[in-house]
Amino acid sequence: MTNSTSTTPVGAASGPVRAGRREWTAFGVLMLPLLLVSMDVSVLYFATPAISADLHPSGTQQLWIFDIYGFVLAGLLMTMGSLGDRVGRRRLLLMGAAAFGGASLLAAYADSAGTLIAARAVLGIGGATLMPSTMALLRTMFTDPGQRAKAIGVWSGVMTGGIALGSVMSGILVEHFWWGSVFLVNLPAMALLLLLGPVLLPESKDPHPGAFDWPSVPLSMAAVLPVIYGLKEIPSEGWHPLYVVSIGAGLLFAALFVRRQRAGASPLIPPALLRGHGFAPALVLNLVAALAMMGSAIFTTQYLQSVLGESPLAAALWSLLPSVFIGVAGPLTAQLVQRGVDRGSVVAGGFVAMAAGFSLLALIGTDSLWLVLTGAGVLACGMVAISSQLVDLAMSSAPVERAGTASSLLEGSTEFGGALGMAVLGSIGTAVYRHEMPATAPARARETLGDALVTAAHLPGGAGASLLATAREAFTTGMRGAAIAGAVLVALAALGAALSLRRLGDERK
Repeated sequence: MTNSTSTTPVGAASGPVRAGRREWTAFGVLMLPLLLVSMDVSVLYFATPAISADLHPSGTQQLWIFDIYGFVLAGLLMTMGSLGDRVGRRRLLLMGAAAFGGASLLAAYADSAGTLIAARAVLGIGGATLMPSTMALLRTMFTDPGQRAKAIGVWSGVMTGGIALGSVMSGILVEHFWWGSVFLVNLPAMALLLLLGPVLLPESKDPHPGAFDWPSVPLSMAAVLPVIYGLKEIPSEGWHPLYVVSIGAGLLFAALFVRRQRAGASPLIPPALLRGHGFAPALVLNLVAALAMMGSAIFTTQYLQSVLGESPLAAALWSLLPSVFIGVAGPLTAQLVQRGVDRGSVVAGGFVAMAAGFSLLALIGTDSLWLVLTGAGVLACGMVAISSQLVDLAMSSAPVERAGTASSLLEGSTEFGGALGMAVLGSIGTAVYRHEMPATAPARARETLGDALVTAAHLPGGAGASLLATAREAFTTGMRGAAIAGAVLVALAALGAALSLRRLGDERK
């Protein structure tokens, strides 16, 4: 396969070229860093106690150790996607891999909380280059629609499964080694990418990118970060004025960002990209799917640990079980499309599957391990089916020269959707929990299930056990309420997908 900066759209007169062994080998190499980037979202779950004992971070520092990675990654996605279109996706990918590997080494041997926070920030920068670059390179490597659909199906499964795998990997490594080992696992994959990437991966970029819009970089971060911050804090802290103001400020900067993109001669995000065939519906539906997935995940993880009483590692291992089905969902979805099932029906079916998963979660009691795992598995399968088709639709509709920008917008919609899901469904569950807790319960225990667990531990045996049972029942009721809301939301999304994507299909005929 030759390196190319051609802007010839897929399916042009020359016809798509089927990928061979070289491209599929390169695809396998690309999946390793993608897996690690998604794992880094959750890899600190079980390392926190060891980090606290070793580095003695303050409460604020501990929060930043967790959050800085996701904040930097989300804030730089649009910038890095556009930059990759200009300097070359392979070049940016390799630069990001080097930064990710170096930051992993620094994090593993950090001797202070400040150093670890700085290393996690650099990991976020590296992650922001790796995620859109891998997707954009898939667009270049797989020009055959059927092969591209299969590759994107695997890509979606790796992304979804990596988050679940990260927490399990963290627990196993911390149990047998020291906390820094959770970062060292990144090094072999990044070294392999740096070694084989220049040989196997094609270089591609926009041959006529125009000047880079540097003022839009801080403007985009000012739009993204306050909104993500506010949405992530609301589920645990409530609708505090600080978080509402933060979201409002972000939306204001978002309006300024959009205005600049419309007026600029060489914008970071070209408005024409959003008007592409099917691109805007794909972004919206992808956001809704991420909202549903992340909104359900915050309940299932708490349920396993705080309601069923599983240890953190056992809960992580149980939560990995639904991921087994993810590896089947993506390729199976691609086969359905190849056999003539229209994309609108497949995406709508994915949302119906998510609605079925939520419906199962709406039936749980305080001892429903297998029902929760089944519901989570059905939700994950629906998510992968939806994601694989929407990514394929968006990347197919985007011009080749804007593949990096398109992929960054898709990743951005996933980040926003996840934060919004935690805020909306999390707030519903919290509201129901507080309503169900009796007024006679201690004030702190009426806030969250975690607070109730702490309070119950300091009460005499009978009183503590009674409070614990009441709190677990209240949380389960709240989880059922959030599941009902989630089911209604994704059912409406199924209808929206069937209508909007069917119209797209009709236009192609």
